[in-house]
Amino acid sequence: MKVKNIPEKERPRERFLEVGKENLSNAELLSIILKTGTKDKSVTELSYEILKEINDITDLKDINYNKLLNIKGIGKVKAIELESVIELGRRIFLEGKEKKKQKWTNPKNIFLDNKYLFKDLKQEKFFCFYFNNNQELIERKLLFMGTINRSSVHPREIFKEAYLRSASSIICIHNHPSGNTKPSSEDIRFTKAIKEIGDTFGIPVLDHIIISDNNYYSFYEQSDIFL
Repeated sequence: MKVKNIPEKERPRERFLEVGKENLSNAELLSIILKTGTKDKSVTELSYEILKEINDITDLKDINYNKLLNIKGIGKVKAIELESVIELGRRIFLEGKEKKKQKWTNPKNIFLDNKYLFKDLKQEKFFCFYFNNNQELIERKLLFMGTINRSSVHPREIFKEAYLRSASSIICIHNHPSGNTKPSSEDIRFTKAIKEIGDTFGIPVLDHIIISDNNYYSFYEQSDIFL
């Protein structure tokens, strides 16, 4: 059924005004964002097509541009608009969490809270998390993209950011797009190097975590480098 054929009071935008956003279904909220359907499919039907692609509404944060394009009726413009709304929501959520001075002391929690940053990536990303004396997060900084090694990830950049933020400690995290979280020989050499530099300059590197979509490796938990 086309939206124009739905009784006016039952249309998503009208219901938004009548009953409030918190009382709308997921499909109705998506319909408002998408605005229009196609000649063969109403915007409501299109919304249900998107929801069928995920197991739970929280999984919508991980849906990507290419997956959206595979849904009949979703073109480039709608895919971009929807991804933009999701990204904006993610940033609002993250900013709120970071303002609360989040504490991350457990490698598993760090993995679970941040794995979405690496979802479906085809290249490596390297982040540093900078903490104050109370192990509260000051900032999470993306420093490098590409193959992680000592020539591309220079310790100078890692510790420069730490000094700029008056950080007391650092946790590094990067992904292996292959899905295998076992550290390479270069990962091990690099981790030893930054651990030694951090100890020397009094800004200890507390952990280096390698993650995939579904697993992680913590040098702190599983390596003798941090003994």
